[in-house]
Amino acid sequence: MSKFLIDKYKSLEAYTPGEQPRDMKYVKLNTNESPYPASKKVVDSISAEQIEKLNLYPDPECRELKLKLAEYYGVEYENIFVSNGSDEILSFAFMAFCGEQTGAVFPNISYGFYKVYGDLYNVDYTQAALKSDFTIDVNDYLNVNKTVVIANPNAPTGLSISLDDIEKILVSNPDNVVLIDEAYIDFGGLTCLPLLKKYDNLLIVRTYSKSRSMAGARLGFAISSKAVIDDLNRIKYSTNPYNINRLTLLAGAAAIDDSEYYNNCCKTVAETREYAKRRLSELGFEYLDSDANFIFARNDKISGEDYYLKLKENGVLVRHFSDQKITDYVRITVGTRAQMDVLFEKTEKILSEV
Repeated sequence: MSKFLIDKYKSLEAYTPGEQPRDMKYVKLNTNESPYPASKKVVDSISAEQIEKLNLYPDPECRELKLKLAEYYGVEYENIFVSNGSDEILSFAFMAFCGEQTGAVFPNISYGFYKVYGDLYNVDYTQAALKSDFTIDVNDYLNVNKTVVIANPNAPTGLSISLDDIEKILVSNPDNVVLIDEAYIDFGGLTCLPLLKKYDNLLIVRTYSKSRSMAGARLGFAISSKAVIDDLNRIKYSTNPYNINRLTLLAGAAAIDDSEYYNNCCKTVAETREYAKRRLSELGFEYLDSDANFIFARNDKISGEDYYLKLKENGVLVRHFSDQKITDYVRITVGTRAQMDVLFEKTEKILSEV
């Protein structure tokens, strides 16, 4: 680091994205991207005419996209916030709803950015331990008087928390925001959208990166009460009002118009996930019963790190985490049936050599 970095950031441990190697061609099952391309409507929305307009700023209000999202999810325009990926929404939420008086609580095994943002904004946060079966203990989030952040389904486990438990958390923390990160909800689990009309402290965060095949476009959105959305807009307009480029706005609106295509893609991913679970069982793996587009699995015959490295040598990328609590596991993104069959072919070879 340079001598110019101020002291409070010198100990910051940054988020580590999934690797994007360029040394060879891989079957890429490490970053939970969709294996299916953007729809034709999305591709056609980015015309040469629109590209020529890149000399103009995009709409800071993102009106067309917000109108379509509001109609699709059955809420009002004022209940929608859109941003440059869901990570930016998480960042804004930690800025807006955490501070010297208000801490945060989130699982100790979950999306890595929660801890990064907690450290970045000097938040007094608590990491609640998962139970031995990797499920969330709802009691850790009741009456905490802190901002609650929970991924549902959780990452990297893929396990869901029930709507009843989410409602208990909302009821017991009426003066604090309860952020439910639904990045993977379109692949399984139950959305907490039905709870929005009852609780003004519920903040639902979604992304286009997974179920809408637009990880490269960087688009996320949030749904909440008008007051919470107004708070997020206050942060947005104090940092970067033009936070979504005009091409991404067009693609995002077109994707809503082609929801049938994306719903079918999600259905196919879920079917492939169940196929993959069966094949993993046949190969001697244990796995968690994921509702997401990935599977968290381990095998007694080989360590998580060795399995990850051997797969990489054989042209397949999965994600391995060094945290001792989960180091025996790898997270496997669900790809196409053909991609998964390559994974299993290479796995059989690796296990035969152990």
